[in-house]
Amino acid sequence: MAIEMSITEARKKLTTLRERMRKSRSEVIITRRGKPVLAVLPYDYFDSLMETLEIMGDPEMMAAIRQSEEDIKAGRVYSSEEVRKELGL
Repeated sequence: MAIEMSITEARKKLTTLRERMRKSRSEVIITRRGKPVLAVLPYDYFDSLMETLEIMGDPEMMAAIRQSEEDIKAGRVYSSEEVRKELGL
């Protein structure tokens, strides 16, 4: 659940936001006159989100993911032992 605070409150608590977000494991929504204007996210969550958007924006990557999902549903899979053996590991 997101923490919500005004710009004024966020300005006063800026140095403690990181710790507060870590404890609550959530983002901070900053409001102005009661309306959301900014979102502050933990960096690892932001980085993951950006990677996901990059993948979703790549038609070839999405086609490969869809094909992989079809392969799994059809049972066209290999066990980790089979892969290790094939790779000589």
